[in-house]
Amino acid sequence: MTKKFKAAIIGSGNIGTDLMIKILRTGKHLEMGAFVGIDPESDGLARAQRMGVPITHEGIDGLLNMENWGEIDFIFDATSAKAHLVNYEKISKFPNKRVIDLTPAAIGPFLVPPVNFADLHDVPNVNMVTCGGQATIPMIAAVSRVAKVHYGEIVASIASKSAGPGTRANIDEFTETTAHAIEKVGGATKGKAIIVLNPAEPPLVMRDTVFTLSDMASQEDIIKSIHEMVAEVQKYVPGYQLHQEVQFEVIPKENPVFVEGLGHVHGLKTMVLLQVRGAGHYLPEYAGNLDIMTSAALATAERMAANMKGETI
Repeated sequence: MTKKFKAAIIGSGNIGTDLMIKILRTGKHLEMGAFVGIDPESDGLARAQRMGVPITHEGIDGLLNMENWGEIDFIFDATSAKAHLVNYEKISKFPNKRVIDLTPAAIGPFLVPPVNFADLHDVPNVNMVTCGGQATIPMIAAVSRVAKVHYGEIVASIASKSAGPGTRANIDEFTETTAHAIEKVGGATKGKAIIVLNPAEPPLVMRDTVFTLSDMASQEDIIKSIHEMVAEVQKYVPGYQLHQEVQFEVIPKENPVFVEGLGHVHGLKTMVLLQVRGAGHYLPEYAGNLDIMTSAALATAERMAANMKGETI
């Protein structure tokens, strides 16, 4: 049997628990080595214990003191931006540990699997941006590989019930991190991000709207690029799809729009409407915002592990 790499998850909330179940059910190169929380009564820790996963409720220090710490190859941090700063300061003292950061801390470079994995496959700490970033940056990058994108804006609408305390405590970090990643990874000169917590009942699935303003280019080429990128994301998030066909509007030179930080801009406006439905491993299907984060993190670690074995996936 091919050896699997052991993974530890820090954070016993919804994201951490969903990620654990994904590894247990679908892990090809990874297996669970530890599940870490700070609340001994948390549902996630209880569930992990029932599944035979080694646990600790003493946070990062508890993980470092576990008997099998030396065997851990990958650490997923599903806590908060502030907690990750403390966690990574301690983890970084140990060589050969790969950290996948699911918080907005962004100590390491932003990674969106179908866009820039090849450039970051051996980096010790990578940041998964945000749920909105994972859903929308591939679309901005799809336009960017056809035409220069001057402005990229995303609006992520998620069910209020799928926004836990970690998400709510990091709203500012969400918008800032996502906007920065739109520029850094998506290729836009200027980026902006907005998140909407939708209280509708029954809860609605994640919906994302992506706007780009680019140089003029073939609309057919942009549509083709977008559909190819959607197919790439669907390899690890099957519930990712276009909600409507791509829409365009020509902004003429004689009637430009004003973009803060850029001034008056003209060109081709592209609008992409997305829907993200979760896989339902642990979380409800409407929580596509959480599912795309855990799925992207797992896809990243699986590809890293495959590379470490000399394989490709």
